[in-house]
Amino acid sequence: MKKQLSPVDKFYIWLEKDKIRVEEEAKLPRKKRGRKPTKKQYFNYINEQAIIAYNQESDQFKRNKVYKEHINYAFNKLVENIIHTFKFYYFDVPYEDVKCEVVAFLNEKIHKYNPDKGSKAYSYFSIVAKNYLIIQNNANYAKLKQKADLTVIDDQRDLEGEQVYSDYQESLRDFTNLWCDYYDRNLNNIFTNKRDIIVADSLLELFRIRENIENFNKKALYILIRERTGLKTQNITKVVNKMKVDFIKAFKKYQTSGLLQMSKK
Repeated sequence: MKKQLSPVDKFYIWLEKDKIRVEEEAKLPRKKRGRKPTKKQYFNYINEQAIIAYNQESDQFKRNKVYKEHINYAFNKLVENIIHTFKFYYFDVPYEDVKCEVVAFLNEKIHKYNPDKGSKAYSYFSIVAKNYLIIQNNANYAKLKQKADLTVIDDQRDLEGEQVYSDYQESLRDFTNLWCDYYDRNLNNIFTNKRDIIVADSLLELFRIRENIENFNKKALYILIRERTGLKTQNITKVVNKMKVDFIKAFKKYQTSGLLQMSKK
């Protein structure tokens, strides 16, 4: 009886065939039109197939092999680029320690990657890494700021105004949690277009971690969503506007009734 190939075995067979395909295509005459590729991508379709095989593989030796040869470098380079691109520098430990910590976090979450959901591996792990760095970076920034603020005493505080604002923030936080749960349960009813659903799901994820990204500007958030969904800004804006209208209307009702009341389609 012929031995059945494991997912990693199949990956390496596919990889050899793909190398032959690339070599054959390289022999073909180049088209005059178009721009030549500048350099080899560090995280491409091969790394994505390696991750899929890794997640499906049960043999630990084979998992280690494919990880070492086709995943480890891609994860390290991805984290390195994100740290420098978004300037995540508020850490009290050396840069290499931060990078290793984020790569370790990606390893913890690698099993959650599902290509059937429509995301490319690069986009998925980019946003996982960014979210983790946002949380850690902002937490460390807050600590540094708190230390600085301890040297300043403000004797002109508006305690009554602070209490009103605190109550408003608490109400908004409770409402947002309810609103996110409602949207998450009814996503396929609110949006019928698959593209819109993917964008809305990404936005909901940002809502869930909102307390950790409040210092990020609108442009940075759009970059996060674009990289996760692979869609253009106008496609994202359409969904953002719809969700914004729903949010504002529902929050106004919540402030008077204390209940989440969403408009029926």
